[in-house]
Amino acid sequence: MLSVKSLNKWANAHTYYPLDLLRIALGVFFFIKGIGFAGQTETLLALLEPLQGFGGTMFTVHYVASAHLVGGLLIAFGLLTRWAIVAQIPILIGAILINFVGDFSGPMLLEAGIAFFISIFFLFYGSGKHSADYMMKMES
Repeated sequence: MLSVKSLNKWANAHTYYPLDLLRIALGVFFFIKGIGFAGQTETLLALLEPLQGFGGTMFTVHYVASAHLVGGLLIAFGLLTRWAIVAQIPILIGAILINFVGDFSGPMLLEAGIAFFISIFFLFYGSGKHSADYMMKMES
């Protein structure tokens, strides 16, 4: 099994600016989604309506908004990228599954699917050479 250190070495040897821009765009996407969910909690509650019987709805609403806000910033700056993406994965899986449990929305499914696959890529790739993680590692 590959270790995080070997994944980081591979990512730093194969880093490109378009991948860094994609990571930054993913972080900005999550941050904007977090602002939207924080400002319109009733929209998120309406999305979670098919899951009303399972409990924990208000916890989920607060988790989604805060994880998107904080995680989006961390991903955009390349700081603790893998940990921030691990916090996003359950949200993205829920966003994909919501389309099959509740009202189906093709654009929302496509948006969640693309974000999920890009997040999985960066979960393995890491933050890359042009990131806060790399700069901090080089300073120490």
